[in-house]
Amino acid sequence: MTIFSKIVKGEIPCYKVAEDDRFFAFLDINPLRPGHTLVIPKIEDDYIFHLDDDTLAGLTLFAKRVALAQQKAIPCLRIGVAVLGLEVPHTHMHLVPMTKEGDLNFANPKLHLPDDQMKSIAEKIAENFQ
Repeated sequence: MTIFSKIVKGEIPCYKVAEDDRFFAFLDINPLRPGHTLVIPKIEDDYIFHLDDDTLAGLTLFAKRVALAQQKAIPCLRIGVAVLGLEVPHTHMHLVPMTKEGDLNFANPKLHLPDDQMKSIAEKIAENFQ
């Protein structure tokens, strides 16, 4: 079982942003930018292009709803999208609020935000999720 599946099951705490019966979104604990969110399918599969078409389409549409909520909650110009998937063997999309293209560079130092700020960011995004 992946760490992400343990998060979905509530075995590991997270800063949840959104959830439905098939997908889950939560803040990255080592964000590139405030509001950096991970979007995952609840089913475990380690490669996005192994997902069946319905799950892939559903994941993309769920991520769009999260991104629109992020844009309302976090000052930014765009939400950048990246699918890397090498560090955790569970398909996940990174949604990163951006003010410049360099904000989506994973070589950048990661932020270490205090718990109260992470909770506040997650709540703001969740409030705008539709």
